[in-house]
Amino acid sequence: MEFKKAFGLHMRGVKLLHKHCPKLFPLMALQKLIQAVTPYITLYFTAQLLDEIAGARREAVLLKLAILLVSVSGILAGLSMLFTRLEGREEHWFSFEYSSILPKKMLTMDFVDVESIKKRDQLVQIEQNANWGGWGWNYVVQLFPVLVENVVGILGAAVLLIPLFTSRVKKGSFLILNNPLCVVVILGSMVLLSIFSGKLEGLGESVYAKNAIKGRMGNRIFGHFGLMGCDTTRADTGDMRLYPMEKMGEYYQRAYMMESWGAHGFFAKLGKGRVGVCNFFAAGIATLFTGIIYVFTCLKALGGAFGIGGITQYVGAATQLSGNIKALFVMMEDMKNNGEFLAEIFDFLDTPNNMYQGSLTTEKRADRKYNVEFKDVSFKYPGTDTWALRHVNVKFEIGKRMAVVGENGSGKTTFIKLLCRLYDPQEGQILLNGIDIKKYNYREYMDLFSVVFQDFQLLSQPLGDNVACCKEYDAERVEQVLHDAGYEVPLDQMLYREFGEEGVDVSGGEAQKIAIARALYQDSPFLILDEPTAALDPIAEAEIYSQLDDIVKDRTAVYISHRLSSCRFCDEIMVFDHGEIVERGEHETLLEKEGKYQALWNAQAQYYV
Repeated sequence: MEFKKAFGLHMRGVKLLHKHCPKLFPLMALQKLIQAVTPYITLYFTAQLLDEIAGARREAVLLKLAILLVSVSGILAGLSMLFTRLEGREEHWFSFEYSSILPKKMLTMDFVDVESIKKRDQLVQIEQNANWGGWGWNYVVQLFPVLVENVVGILGAAVLLIPLFTSRVKKGSFLILNNPLCVVVILGSMVLLSIFSGKLEGLGESVYAKNAIKGRMGNRIFGHFGLMGCDTTRADTGDMRLYPMEKMGEYYQRAYMMESWGAHGFFAKLGKGRVGVCNFFAAGIATLFTGIIYVFTCLKALGGAFGIGGITQYVGAATQLSGNIKALFVMMEDMKNNGEFLAEIFDFLDTPNNMYQGSLTTEKRADRKYNVEFKDVSFKYPGTDTWALRHVNVKFEIGKRMAVVGENGSGKTTFIKLLCRLYDPQEGQILLNGIDIKKYNYREYMDLFSVVFQDFQLLSQPLGDNVACCKEYDAERVEQVLHDAGYEVPLDQMLYREFGEEGVDVSGGEAQKIAIARALYQDSPFLILDEPTAALDPIAEAEIYSQLDDIVKDRTAVYISHRLSSCRFCDEIMVFDHGEIVERGEHETLLEKEGKYQALWNAQAQYYV
């Protein structure tokens, strides 16, 4: 990547991160400014002291210089410590802030992109790049203070070095050093050697960036198999004990992770080869630079251009100049290396939201009289030519219980995701009270639905918080919906044990009851349950279905289920097959037909008869 583009990406990164933590970068700049200036202050006063000691030795002047040196150094040290502490405090907050940028994007982008394999893989790659090499945001935070320090350091060194090239030799064969051409050659050599040394070191580091794919893979292998024993979801399972899976994990770890990161692995060989060679010559060139500046400075001192203090000042300043120029060009190479990884991050963050958000306000109806209609709706997922739903026409009856059944892949879940407007159909319309749902405010429309998906999530927090999805809630309502769902436990009971031994690990069936209670607590006009009793035993399932009327009340309810026994409690059943509604009706009516529903029912019934 060209430096101009990489620099622009890093400045964009600084601006974005600055919005999340506005104090951090100014504190970094101030701290590095002081850190860069301090050596030159010390060099200047030390040179003045040495010249005075080697010359007139005036006590008043020496005392004044010593007091100034100690005072200024003490003030700078105190300020540096203050800004370092303030910066450290901001960094703790910043680590939380910037780690939330990508998850927030995931939660706000179109759901079709959230489920996209491409976007999910992109997010994993971004995380892996940060894990194995610190690429991405980490480098933005690291390189900004380096840039400030190097620029200030170069300017400070230039100010102190001006007398080195302007002072004139007064005697002997060293008069040639007064020749402007000699000054240009020496100064040019200093700058070129520093630049070359920096570019060499940066070139060596770029090898790691260019082999990011191998680095990521080695890191992923280690993260999965190397830490497998610490993963409670795996280590606590009977499979891990009955079948010695750790041996297989050890094999993959040695075969793949060690191949990348082992003592004799790929990156170790790079360190001995190209990277090592680049670093060797970079260090050698830096040493050559030091030798040149020492010889030039000492020769001018012998020629009477300045005293012993000048030697200290100019050699020290020149060394600082070389180090800062070298570090600046290393940083420029690092920016180019990191630019590719930042481009990946911004490509992810720039993913557009193509779903129209709408502006109409949904009518607030106490009677829940919301009519929803699918009008010739067809949908296919991105990247496929196969229709998941085709020409679906259905109108929801207010306050009714509807069951959606069908084999896997028949379109049931897609139907519900379209209803909730997680997707928009490619053909046809979905209407709410006769108006296309795209025209309604997106958030307000979604608030009409309480859904229990198959992959619902509970947090390691108190039970009441999980049901209400907030810290402040109506405790009586929470207790009531938990009672309706058949799970009565104190609301302050902590779920799971991530944050303490007092937590309880709920079973799959208990978790499903809590999820149902959460949907009931939201009290939306539409209640949608996707396999609501899949993890329940038959007795618990029968108890919930026997209480459906009391639980659902005046809501319009939709059930997606593989257990057709739930259909007996519903007013209407919709049978999906290959993306189409092939049958509709009541349980007894559909059983009398020799159709899809009868076939599905008989396939299950044979195990209970």
